[in-house]
Parts: sequence; C-alpha cells; structure tokens
Amino acid sequence: MPLYDFRCRSCDHRFEALVLGSDRPECPQCGGQDLEKLPSSFAVHGSAPGGSSSGSACGGCAGGNCSSCR
Repeated sequence: MPLYDFRCRSCDHRFEALVLGSDRPECPQCGGQDLEKLPSSFAVHGSAPGGSSSGSACGGCAGGNCSSCR
C-alpha cells in the first residue's frame, strides 16, 4: 500500500497519507501542498543488517534513543 509520511513546509505539521497514482496530498491541518516526503516509519524502525533482532520495537535503535522506546 503506498502510504507515505510527509511534513508540511507551511505549518510544519507531520502526517501520513495514502497516495495513489498521480494524486497530490495536501496538509490536513492547513491545506498546503508544499510537502516534504519523509522516510517512512517502517524504513526508520526496520532492522539494519547486523543490527539487533530482539523482536522488540526498539531492536534497531542505537543506544535506546528512539522515541518509540520510551
């Protein structure tokens, strides 16, 4: 499913949106379309080669500093 994370450059709101084909999402807070596509949370929290495979949500966090560990 093409679900992407975005940050609105106008109001700094972060959100995720389902983007199909050539659809252009807009910020749900201000309606702006000047958006920055962010790395998906799946890619950020996925385990890297040689990383921990403890099975917890924090298995890939370096030093336990990720926000989902708290």
